[in-house]
Amino acid sequence: MKNPEVLIRKYSDRRLYDTGTSRYVKLDDARTGRDVTHVILTQIIAENAKESQIALPLQLLTEIVRASDKATHDFLSWYLNKALDVYQKAQNSVNTRLAEAKNTASTPLDYLHNLLVGHSRRPTAVGSEVEQLRRRVDELQRRLAQRKKTDRRSHKRRRRA
Repeated sequence: MKNPEVLIRKYSDRRLYDTGTSRYVKLDDARTGRDVTHVILTQIIAENAKESQIALPLQLLTEIVRASDKATHDFLSWYLNKALDVYQKAQNSVNTRLAEAKNTASTPLDYLHNLLVGHSRRPTAVGSEVEQLRRRVDELQRRLAQRKKTDRRSHKRRRRA
C-alpha cells in the first residue's frame, strides 16, 4: 500500500496549508528565507501526534532528542534513510508480486498458455504440450490414488496386528 502524499501549499500571506488534513501549518521562521522543509515536516508529525494519529515510537523519539552531537545525528539520519529505503523496496516488491499473483490466480489457463507459448515457437506445439501436461497430471493422480489405497491397506493390517 502506498503512503499518501503530503501536499503543503504556501499562500500569498505566507501561511502554509496541509491539504491532507485541511489545516494551517504555522511556522515562526518561515520569513527567514531558509529552506524549512524539515521544520514543516517535524511540525506535521508533532501535530499528528497531538491528534492521536499514529506517532513515531517513543524510543526513536528519545534517541532523536539525545542525538545532539553531529556524529550521532549523522549516523541516525543515515540509518533511518537506509531503513526507509529497504522498507520501500520491500513494499514495492510485495506489491509487484501480489499483482502478479492476482493476475495468475484470476486467469490460470492464460498464465499456463503464456508460459508454454514463451517456450514454444510453433503455436501448434502449445496444444500438444498442454495435452502432454494433462496426461501427466492424470497419471500422477492415478498414482496418488493407488498409493492412498496401499497406505490404507497397510494401516488396516497394522491395526489388526
